[in-house]
Amino acid sequence: MASMVVDLILGWWLVAASRAQNLPRPSLSLHPSQGVSLGDNVTLRCHLPRLAAWVWLHQEGGWFYNKEKTKEQDAAEFSFVGTKREHAGRYLCLCRVSWSVGALEKSDPVELVLTDLSFPPPGISLSPGGHVGTGTNITIRCWNKDYGATFLLHKDGCSAAFQRQHPDEGGMATFTLFQVTPTDNGTYRCSYLIKGYFPLLSSPLGDNVTLEVTPTSAHPGAAVESHRNLVVAVAGGCAVAFVFIPLLIIFFLLTTRRCQRLRDKRHGAPPRRPEDVQLQAPRSDSDCLTYVELQAEPPTTWSPAPPADPQPPNIYADVRTGGPH
Repeated sequence: MASMVVDLILGWWLVAASRAQNLPRPSLSLHPSQGVSLGDNVTLRCHLPRLAAWVWLHQEGGWFYNKEKTKEQDAAEFSFVGTKREHAGRYLCLCRVSWSVGALEKSDPVELVLTDLSFPPPGISLSPGGHVGTGTNITIRCWNKDYGATFLLHKDGCSAAFQRQHPDEGGMATFTLFQVTPTDNGTYRCSYLIKGYFPLLSSPLGDNVTLEVTPTSAHPGAAVESHRNLVVAVAGGCAVAFVFIPLLIIFFLLTTRRCQRLRDKRHGAPPRRPEDVQLQAPRSDSDCLTYVELQAEPPTTWSPAPPADPQPPNIYADVRTGGPH
């Protein structure tokens, strides 16, 4: 009986450990996500959509806040009513299945930046002006010499700071937007994190600058230059064709003639010449003319040895006129 109880406990523990290993990571979000001033209310929401769990909210370098989440809840919420300077900071949430011994899972951190309206806003400038062409490099400068520790560049419509820069010795931070396109159109503002004990305490947003990027039209001479290049290319192609096509025709004719000669040699036929003509008169049943046959022998390129008893060649054959010989 005791062994059965031990087996049950061990099996339960293994199941719990397995479930803990499969526990998804939580995520943490801020509501509202930006523009929270001192004295405003803010909620941090830790999302863990399944399994009952214990959830902790941890402020880095600060406090732990804990609460239990049931299966019916999609998230555990932690609210600050009337925020104070000490509430500014980086937070993350941790969770653990209620029946698990270990296996804590933690979220990625989020920053709660609180705005202190008692500090002056930064100055801002845009160079070149607000209307530029595509591909231009834009410089935005923000400054506050006395209080700025880190400057933040914001774009209206974006929930988080667009860029961050540390200032130079004169208290100025320089932001560069390279090769801008129409997607960079918008209104930009600056704020700064205040020097001192609270690193995530921010100044209010300063004045805004507006960037408008318009597509750059082609250079007036670009079309002419393109047309000139096309004409040159076509002329060059025609010149090559005028030279190449006759050569191709000549090559074809020479190849055909060579093939004809090789074919004649293969069949043993002598080359045909104008002298290779045979003339033959048709036979006749007339009593006055039996037949006449003329034949011209083709010349040869070699000289045979002369016969022992040369005879003049017979040109005319026997001719009968019908009378007795």
